Amino acid sequence: MKTRTTYVNFSPETIGQAREIDLLTYLKIYEPDNLVRVTSNVYCTREHDSLKISNGKWYWWSRGFGGASALDYLIKVKDFHFAEAVQLLTGEGSIWASPPNIAKETEPKPLYLPKKHGSCSCVLWYLTGRGIDETIIRNCIEAGIIYESLPYHNVVFVGKDEKGEPRFATCRSTAGSNFKRDASGSDKRFSFRLVADQSCTSLHLFEAAIDLLSYATYLKHKNHDYRKENLLSLAGVYQPKEDIQSSKVPVALAEFLEKNPQIKTIFLHLDNDKAGRLSTKALTELLKNEYEIVDAPPPIGKDVNDFLVFYRSRYAKRLAERAVRSTDIYSER
Repeated sequence: MKTRTTYVNFSPETIGQAREIDLLTYLKIYEPDNLVRVTSNVYCTREHDSLKISNGKWYWWSRGFGGASALDYLIKVKDFHFAEAVQLLTGEGSIWASPPNIAKETEPKPLYLPKKHGSCSCVLWYLTGRGIDETIIRNCIEAGIIYESLPYHNVVFVGKDEKGEPRFATCRSTAGSNFKRDASGSDKRFSFRLVADQSCTSLHLFEAAIDLLSYATYLKHKNHDYRKENLLSLAGVYQPKEDIQSSKVPVALAEFLEKNPQIKTIFLHLDNDKAGRLSTKALTELLKNEYEIVDAPPPIGKDVNDFLVFYRSRYAKRLAERAVRSTDIYSER
């Protein structure tokens, strides 16, 4: 069971849309590497070969239950809360979800990375369109932590462990939709990050990979080497309990701090909304006795990417004004 309960109000239309998606369609679109054809009209999943899919329904024979939709599958098999499953299927919002209880599991689930496209043209177009520096993007592509997926050209952000092995991946549409989801088998302890060497004693924390890359771009604009900073994303919104003292530190942050004992200062670059401010308050309270906590939300906009877009537009305007003033034909008018 998941340890957090999420309260979200969905319209009947949104819930109906989620219920209409059958499991075979969901797997073909969102988890193609987890889908295995058994016969001409029967499928199973790579994770569970006794979970058979046929005629619009599915049944997990080794467990003795089944369902008729992808929503049933996400709740009964993947251990999603109802709200989280509806959000994933419809793109209505994005929240941080704690991982299922895996204390009884002996081995981690395998990570099923989306297939790679031959180029990253859509990814470059999308991320540069969000104001992110192209050189930073290409460096991440070369490092194997960003790529473009097949067949839907999503941008995939990969998180690796200390050995350089992929342990986490999250996908985001480059086509303008709200689609975003984690790859099957993702371990949130190893969310997307850019890591400096051990001499760096500070950590910058973000809700999403795009916010992280936006801050790296901002640092580069300010002539600061972003590679000398530890930048970590939480892969979603951290939602603490009402009783802050009973809340837990997000697993990605807890894992990073455990593996990097040299960290002394944590900069919280969380969103300028109710959830972001509550998360900042909770993390400050939970970590203040061990670390110096710096509340550093974006000065303008909802998130760091909003601020970057604003900053770059103002920067470009200043450059244009400076160019006009330095050109004789204009300065004479």
